Amino acid sequence: MNIDFSNPAVIFGAVVLVVLIVVAIAIFVLQRKKKSEALRGRFGPEYDLALRESGSARKAEELLHARVRRVDGLKIRELTVVERDRYVAEWEKVQSRFIDHPRGAVTDADELVNSLLEVRGYPVGSFDQRAADISVHHSTLVGPYRTANKITTLAGRNEATTEELRTAMIQYRTLFDALLGTTTSIEQRREVA
Repeated sequence: MNIDFSNPAVIFGAVVLVVLIVVAIAIFVLQRKKKSEALRGRFGPEYDLALRESGSARKAEELLHARVRRVDGLKIRELTVVERDRYVAEWEKVQSRFIDHPRGAVTDADELVNSLLEVRGYPVGSFDQRAADISVHHSTLVGPYRTANKITTLAGRNEATTEELRTAMIQYRTLFDALLGTTTSIEQRREVA
């Protein structure tokens, strides 16, 4: 079979084929870009951290998709009213200790957040795994959680300043409020009561 490339129908067919291939490639690239933008929007700074750690956008996105699949497989649940009230009372005790024992209060805040994570259905694991799991639904809180954890580690070695300990308490409280699943913070609830 011999194709006559000077035939207008063959030229037209070849041009149509090339255009279809270009359009298909463009659609693929745009869809990939949209998916990347959606992940960046969902994970915020965690997307950038994953990108730095993995060295490529493709690997970073695979890592973030794996996080989503992992957390989707967990049985994350809301707290009951009784559980929520108990945790609020516990937090208030921890926070009241800060004035006299800031280092101990920060350690207790870390333990209370970890306990709350476990009760909600997040598995007990390394800090990095907890942070990765939290990033799926609370991406804006992972950076502050990392900061608070770092300060808690410093406090354990008696190397954290009082100002750093105060920062850790604020970061833990923000995460704590989000994990409680309420739209009002402990402070706002106290003002209403």
